[in-house]
Amino acid sequence: MPQAEGLILPFDGKDKIRKDYLETIDFDGKPQLIAYSTDEFSAVCPFSGLPDIAEVVVKYIPDGKIVELKSLKYYFISFRNVGVYQEEATSIIFNDLKELLNPKFLSVYTKYNIRGGIEAECYIETENEEEALKKYVHEVEK
Repeated sequence: MPQAEGLILPFDGKDKIRKDYLETIDFDGKPQLIAYSTDEFSAVCPFSGLPDIAEVVVKYIPDGKIVELKSLKYYFISFRNVGVYQEEATSIIFNDLKELLNPKFLSVYTKYNIRGGIEAECYIETENEEEALKKYVHEVEK
C-alpha cells in the first residue's frame, strides 16, 4: 500500500471493528422504513493516518428484527482508530447490517468531511428505495 510522507500516526487494523457489538430486537410492528443517522462517525485514513469524519445514514425495512441503537453506536465507535478507506468502511457497515438484520431493504450512505477540497459520498443499497417502499410498505398497507 502506498504511504504518505512525513509523520504517520499509528492506527488499528480492520480486525478491531466490533461487529459482535451489534444486537437486535425482535420486531413485529407495521411495515415501515426506519432511518438512523449520526454525524459522529470516524475512522482513520490508512494512507495518511489522519481521521476521516463522516455522517452515516442507515435506512432499512425490517423483516422481524431491528438493530438496538446503543449497540449500533458502540459498533460505530469501534471504527474510531481503525485504518480503513472511506469506501470500504461503507461496505463493511452495509455488509455487517445486512448479515445481522436480513432486512427487506437496506441502504447505507456516508458523507465524509471535505479533505483536500474533495467531498466524498458513498451509497450502497439492496435495491431502489422508492421501489422497496412500494413493495414492502405501501402495498402492505392496501
